[in-house]
Amino acid sequence: MVDKIDRKLLSLLQEDSTLSLQSLADAVNLTSTPCWKRLKKLEDNGIIRGRVTLLDGDKLGSGLIAFMFIKTQQHNKQWYQDFVSLIHELPEVMGCYRMSGQYDYLLRIQIADMKSYDALYKKLVEGISGLTEVTSSFAMEEIKYTTAIPLNL
Repeated sequence: MVDKIDRKLLSLLQEDSTLSLQSLADAVNLTSTPCWKRLKKLEDNGIIRGRVTLLDGDKLGSGLIAFMFIKTQQHNKQWYQDFVSLIHELPEVMGCYRMSGQYDYLLRIQIADMKSYDALYKKLVEGISGLTEVTSSFAMEEIKYTTAIPLNL
């Protein structure tokens, strides 16, 4: 169970994962050892999945964000495994979701430009059979982006 102190620790880490153990402990009125034990438990339980540094795609030459919507008539285990395997081989695919509704899958792609997107598109449609529709929308402006999960402190 995650209590109020755990939520505060998680909130602080979502804002800045480089905070020292002592800074975290001070922020939640604990000493270092109990704070470390809480963090270790959160990691062991899979609540903390990892600690990363967020990068600016525009400044690194990967400023085009595309959302690809995919329909398929293939819903067998082997097709799914092949699809998942290919998706994991494409580093430009930042997120992949199996959906309910009109489309079967939604991909969030971050890539350099339209030419690079076209090459990725071709790799995907040539690498997976049974796609009945692949359509994309391109982000014109990023208004909000966060990785922080609301924790109701």
